[in-house]
Amino acid sequence: MRHHHFGRHYRVRHAERPISSSAPAEVEPGKYSAIVVDANTGRELWGVNENALRHPASLTKVMTLYLLFEQLQKGNLTMASRIPISEHAAAQEPSKLGAPAGATISVEDAIKAVVTRSANDVAVAIAEKIGGSESNFCALMTHRAHELGMSRTLYRDASGLPNDEQLTTAHDLAVLGRAMQQRFPQYFHFFSLREFTYNGRVIGNHDHLLGRVDGVDGIKTGYTRGSGFNLLTSVHRDGRALVAVVMGGISGPSRDRLMARLIETHIADASVGGRATRVAESSADDYAPPPSRAPARAIPVREEVADATPVSDAEPQGEGDDSEDDAAPPPAPRAVRPVKPSAAILAKAAALDPSKLGWRAGPPGKPLRRGMALRKAHAEETRVAQADDEDAPQKARKGGWSIQIGATDDAGKARRLLQRAKSRIRTLALAHAVTEKVRKDGDTLYRVRFAGLDSASAAKACRDLKHGGLDCFTTRD
Repeated sequence: MRHHHFGRHYRVRHAERPISSSAPAEVEPGKYSAIVVDANTGRELWGVNENALRHPASLTKVMTLYLLFEQLQKGNLTMASRIPISEHAAAQEPSKLGAPAGATISVEDAIKAVVTRSANDVAVAIAEKIGGSESNFCALMTHRAHELGMSRTLYRDASGLPNDEQLTTAHDLAVLGRAMQQRFPQYFHFFSLREFTYNGRVIGNHDHLLGRVDGVDGIKTGYTRGSGFNLLTSVHRDGRALVAVVMGGISGPSRDRLMARLIETHIADASVGGRATRVAESSADDYAPPPSRAPARAIPVREEVADATPVSDAEPQGEGDDSEDDAAPPPAPRAVRPVKPSAAILAKAAALDPSKLGWRAGPPGKPLRRGMALRKAHAEETRVAQADDEDAPQKARKGGWSIQIGATDDAGKARRLLQRAKSRIRTLALAHAVTEKVRKDGDTLYRVRFAGLDSASAAKACRDLKHGGLDCFTTRD
């Protein structure tokens, strides 16, 4: 459901409040990141510090729901399936639903609780239901993020409660926002939910742009003292669509005002309709179920709270009546065992830490204004690597690095994209230019990459490509 009432408080004309790349008054300069992306094409319309590492806070829960929606889509769960609340889940800090240990909650209510209340206890219960333990689930989250191309994202918990190692970027969150819409349109309506009634309590959504800014249809708010006030937003208006991220706001209302200005400033720059650039992701089918449920790890008590709002921005909680749908019960789900990542994925996730990933934040205040690359494809997709017509077929050396610069459904366009990149960056003339044919659901895409580079050459070439208007990301061969 989309909300078209446009509150006057948020109506801003393009010329009235230009958006600067420097930190505006609504944000904390050291925590500020923002990006606006054309959701129809993936083109970046505006950004500042969008590749700088930030703490996601409760924006983490978007990935938690992404993995839950995967299980629904596969038929492993239904909306009526029950999720148990463990002692570990019940012990999470607020914001929380408050379900006691030993209780269960339906999948549908769990989704609504995470979207509206940003319930940390329910997010952990979802993690344990799918992964067997929160730590296993976080390995799955990180793996899925990297499959989507969120290469700078690392998850250590399922809720967004403070953890120094839990990191992401505004750019990565925009990729996730687009992927969520494209892969799960049948579930995306949950993010527009204005309120949720549970056990007689009416729980309002923390996202106050819903119903106030024309076309806004979610997605998620987040807050910790370490992150500031964050917001991932989807907008659909008159055939145009945006995904926008603001991180590091000084308060909920000021963050919302900044997001509203970004929407009004850039909505006219978005394309009308058009074929959306796909964000590809792998499937959870490549994870083997464990022989038994893994124990949940203990999380020490923290003084910060995910999605908690300071007293000055406190949100009143109303009381109300609940009403159940009389729809026929859904078919019984297939037997579900917790999903466990492979030993290789667990080892990789355990070894990750920010100091070893080689992540680099761009200079403050310098926006990258164009392009969002297509991301890594499904692990189960049939991949047929083909050498570019002008290059002899040869394998990239083991341990080397590749640059992926995009994808198209036309082989000729893929070759032209290779030539365009080669002509701009001298280093790429020595690399192996490859188009990779990917088949998925009857569609064929041709991904474009350069292989056989060392780490430094790949990083420099990718930076140069971005400066020339071609988005890219690096990956180990």
